[in-house]
Amino acid sequence: MKKNKRMAGLFALLLAGFLLLPAAKAQNVNPKPFTVPELTEWQGAEGTLELSGRVIVTSKSAALNSLAELFALQFRQITGKTMVVAKGKPKAGDITLTLKPASELGKEGYRMTVGQSVSLHAATIQGLQWATRTVLQICDKNGAAALPKGVAIDVPQYPLRGFMIDCGRKYIPMAYLRNLVNIMAYYKMNTLQIHLNDNGFKQFFGDDWSKTQAAFRLQCDTYPGLTAKDGSYTKQEFIDLQKWAEQQGVEIIPEIDSPAHSLAFTHYKPELASKEYGADHLDLFNPETYKFMDALFDEYLGGKEPVFRGKRVHIGTDEYSNAKKEVVEKFREYTDHYIKYVEKYGKQAVVWGALTHANGDTPVKSENVIMDCWYNGYAQPRDMKEKGYKLVSISDGFSYIVPAAGYYYDYLNCQWLYDAWTPATIGGEKFEENDPAILGGMFAVWNDHAGNGISVKDIHHRVYPALQTIAAKTWTGKLTTLPYADFDQNRWQLHEAPGVNELARYGTQPCTVCELPEVQPGSETGFEEIGYDYSVTFTVEGKKEDNGTVLFASDNATFYLADPEQGKLGFMRDGYLNTFNYRIPEGRTVTLTIQGNNRMTRLLENGQQKEELGPKTLYVVRENNRVHYQRGEAALFEPKVYDPTDKIYYQRTLVFPLRRAGNFKSKVTDLKVENHL
Repeated sequence: MKKNKRMAGLFALLLAGFLLLPAAKAQNVNPKPFTVPELTEWQGAEGTLELSGRVIVTSKSAALNSLAELFALQFRQITGKTMVVAKGKPKAGDITLTLKPASELGKEGYRMTVGQSVSLHAATIQGLQWATRTVLQICDKNGAAALPKGVAIDVPQYPLRGFMIDCGRKYIPMAYLRNLVNIMAYYKMNTLQIHLNDNGFKQFFGDDWSKTQAAFRLQCDTYPGLTAKDGSYTKQEFIDLQKWAEQQGVEIIPEIDSPAHSLAFTHYKPELASKEYGADHLDLFNPETYKFMDALFDEYLGGKEPVFRGKRVHIGTDEYSNAKKEVVEKFREYTDHYIKYVEKYGKQAVVWGALTHANGDTPVKSENVIMDCWYNGYAQPRDMKEKGYKLVSISDGFSYIVPAAGYYYDYLNCQWLYDAWTPATIGGEKFEENDPAILGGMFAVWNDHAGNGISVKDIHHRVYPALQTIAAKTWTGKLTTLPYADFDQNRWQLHEAPGVNELARYGTQPCTVCELPEVQPGSETGFEEIGYDYSVTFTVEGKKEDNGTVLFASDNATFYLADPEQGKLGFMRDGYLNTFNYRIPEGRTVTLTIQGNNRMTRLLENGQQKEELGPKTLYVVRENNRVHYQRGEAALFEPKVYDPTDKIYYQRTLVFPLRRAGNFKSKVTDLKVENHL
């Protein structure tokens, strides 16, 4: 009954807005404009409105003015045209932002009326934020500062629409996280969960916990030396990220994962490690474990300006051993303790679903607790609903990306998700749409195989299409009307976000991006980089180059004419150095081509392939697999015996850097950069 009343209210709003527009001939009525996510309601009128470049603010709200200024900036980034923030009565082509209560729109919905001017109306700043994204996307898609006339009523079907990124096993630079916020906001995604600590798998590190990769990525003053040395965030950087996200309607949920996945903590304080279940498990029977974790949470939740600013904090609690009943009961006690611990700071606790796996007698608080349901064997969602948890659909079999691992998804099955999935599907369980127990849905990137050569650019190449798809289905649910083929074709015509081009795409068709008759040492090309699929061709009149001589560099990568170690042609990104078995020939002139896609980087000389750097399989070698031979007085011979079940697919990809040329001695001419989309 409530849903029927709500839809009736939406229809009344839609009709009221439509009646304000000029009468339209049926055959000329504008179809629903393409946006991601799709508009939930649209009534087209006739004609197009050219935007004046003015946005009118109808109140003295500081938040509304801030939104208007951000909108103006991003309008210029998308359209190339200036927008000014003004007050007063709207004129033809102006956009008006109005905050006014409207129960039918909820907390995030909005109404957009396009007639002689544009009216964006919502009950909250966040609703208006999403309305401005719709305006930007329509202009983006059409390549013009104009909107089709009509009325949209756009209300999300699920309140939580998100993404989780594993920064523990692979450092994700803050610059990327900030761009990720921009992209999420552009597609009306409102939740970014940042997994701040984790560790690799010990079989890839000689079966030695002490040598196994582990990291805690946040500045820590309580425990000096805990913070990762290979990449971390200062407290101020993390606070600033949250503030920036808040301005764009995105909530950052920080996650400190324990009592499993806790090797970073036991590396720092070995006495906290479980002697029975492995050093990545905290010892739940050791009182020092609680003292350590209490103090860690205190550091980020306490003070006048807490480092964790948002209303929610994730306490982890996934994949701890359930081998013994007393262990299960201790795990449940630990989970309950940290739910209540973050609550005493006024935060809502978020946990990974584990209470079917850890079924026991010790009570664990469920009221006002959010549970990420990732695998039904660990947390049976119907049981968790009955216990009172609010559920987030983040099923491993549908929405986990583990780059180049050979299990789970490397790229999500976006077509299946678009056609068949909504957050009401959690693993094999299907709930009613809009079940109040289900807050929404998320997808995740887990960087399980630490050291596998995957770059942040490779991660993003996997994230972006998944993000658009999950954004569509968490906002629109079952209300999508566009066939997947049309959705897929049209979405690539949008920018990733205003001012963001992490994929380093130029246009949507194959083209020549850049041509230079000669590359001067130390010069800049005007392009940051070129993304997959591409070719970069140049002619080199070779001279002897010192090791470490750069051809091109960007903030993300370096391409060497002579790499720092062997003087070969090669490249470095994300700390990984990859080389071709090729040196620039002294005294000869050759034409070289570098071709790259999301699987390999290839070198051609004078049009002939010299080498392709594709995925390289690295097998585990275990001491107990070695075969020992003694041949008379000869030295011990130990052939390596590989374990075929444990392997990493090392990636040697490159988003080619272009921003600035290095200080080389060779003459480099006829540069041609081509995009092969």
